[in-house]
Amino acid sequence: MCTSQLALLQVLFLLVPEGVWSQPSSSPSGAVPTPSDVGLGSPGGTLQSFSEGSETPWPVPGISTVGPTVVTPSAPGNGTVDLFPVLPICVCDLTPGTCDINCCCDKDCYLLHPRTVFSFCLPGSVRSSSWVCVDNSLIFRSNSPFPSRVFMDSSGIRQFCVHVNDSKLSYFQKLQKVNATRFEALATEFGGGSFTSTFQTQSPPPHYRAGDPILTYFPTWSVISLLRQPAGVGAWGLCAENNPAGFLESKSTTCARFFKNLTSSCTLDPALNAVSYYNFTVLKVPKGMTDPQNLKFQVPVTLVSEADPPFLSGNTCQNVVSQVIYEIETNGTFGIQKVSVSFGQTNLTVKPGTSLEQHFIIRFRAFQQSIATSFTRPRSGNPGYLVGKPLLAITGDLSHPMTLLQSQGDGICSVKRHEVQFGVNAVSGCKLRLKKVACSHLQQETYEALHGKTSPELVAIFGNADPARKSEWTRILSSNCSVSVMHCTSCCVIPVSLEIQVLWAYIGLQSNPQAHVSGARFLYRCQSVKDSQQIIDVPLTTVVTFVDITQKPEPPRGQPRIDWKLPFDFFFPFKVAFSRGVDSQKGSASPILILCLLVLGVLKLETR
Repeated sequence: MCTSQLALLQVLFLLVPEGVWSQPSSSPSGAVPTPSDVGLGSPGGTLQSFSEGSETPWPVPGISTVGPTVVTPSAPGNGTVDLFPVLPICVCDLTPGTCDINCCCDKDCYLLHPRTVFSFCLPGSVRSSSWVCVDNSLIFRSNSPFPSRVFMDSSGIRQFCVHVNDSKLSYFQKLQKVNATRFEALATEFGGGSFTSTFQTQSPPPHYRAGDPILTYFPTWSVISLLRQPAGVGAWGLCAENNPAGFLESKSTTCARFFKNLTSSCTLDPALNAVSYYNFTVLKVPKGMTDPQNLKFQVPVTLVSEADPPFLSGNTCQNVVSQVIYEIETNGTFGIQKVSVSFGQTNLTVKPGTSLEQHFIIRFRAFQQSIATSFTRPRSGNPGYLVGKPLLAITGDLSHPMTLLQSQGDGICSVKRHEVQFGVNAVSGCKLRLKKVACSHLQQETYEALHGKTSPELVAIFGNADPARKSEWTRILSSNCSVSVMHCTSCCVIPVSLEIQVLWAYIGLQSNPQAHVSGARFLYRCQSVKDSQQIIDVPLTTVVTFVDITQKPEPPRGQPRIDWKLPFDFFFPFKVAFSRGVDSQKGSASPILILCLLVLGVLKLETR
């Protein structure tokens, strides 16, 4: 009897594989579902399937897991879902009323299946999920109340994955309010150092994709070409004629032209004549190049207002094109529906070295979209800032990007200014040429050169801040020059450098963090100049520093311990054996031996 009991106990322990408790596995990125495993039945239950994009747990009573698990940041599978009802916030929708390229959740695109038009979906426009995965061979029965599914990784190993929903680990910690006192402490604690190929294809695609060159057709010469958007190149910004316009890419470019003989160029140079910008038709879809003379593929360029040709009148070249604006309406895979063009014209005086600055603007909008909503200023994020987007500020009631110094080719400060890009530390400098005037005028001129014509007063907390809502903006702390520290009676104290410090942090879900500005300040550094100097060149410098003060949540203290639960009648066979052993073999050590082996087996499992 003792021998049979020992054999039964050994079989019971051998049912548990050796590496079950110490070798967890996690779902690799790129794991794909196996059709045979989705909804696969098992002897003790059924494995539930779960589609990527749904976050609603399925009500399955009870829970049973095997072994420790590893959290993976990305959801297995490559499912495609309808994003409009799923995502409450579309973080890549930066242009109100306009389709943002590769933003698969932008309702202004009016696309039922955005992936057919876009090359890819921007992060944040598709829902991401966290999963816990183990080897599927370890699972006998799943009673998990959370969504679960079986996937196969790149090595061909089946993984059983459960969707994780732990709100405590998903949000950043709330930050304390930033004031003038706490600004320096936070900046010190978290701060650091402050400083397309040409269009060639054998068979044209059926429709345009974002960024594709737009095809044009010249009926007079039966020539297929591309819609051009000249852009400035080199230090002088000379016009490059062969720059193609990209489908759905709304852009504005500026370039310069220099004329050796404007008398002949006035009427002979096609770049100065408005006709050269609309004497063609636009192909609705790329496959139209197989039959360009077919009118169903051609979209004429409509002239919004009359533009007279240039002509020479005395010493003046009149009606020269200075600005070209294309308005293009699109309808997803149906291609381009309408093209219109408008011009700005100016007069040039004929003289040696005459130059002309031209502006070229191309705007895209959906076919159903109203014109009034297509000219609003793009957002810098929705809601959180995106790295590289302009840092928004307010002066008075006017919202504008914050700017910094820009120099000309000779190093003199230019009227144009660089935009401050969120998250990008930058330094710029130039020389400001000052003439002898009153000290107050010199100070005003240098201050305006450093921070712009008007000093920014507020900075946007989020990239989609509304200028009409002051609660969405925070005041910029400013520290001007102190004249009292300069001990010079015949000197003028002027600022020579400006350091813009911005404190920012991520908030919200860790799987979808939103960057926001906590505070900003202007720090000026000054020096004195002699009043006796007639003309002086003052070197000015602007430095932009972004300090990340994000506070992440505390990580888990360790893997959770396994809570063993045994059936209520688990010890029944041993009780029967023990009672029989007492009656038949009094004084036998077999019941005690069985209990000892059982205890040792449990302790062995606990220590692994």
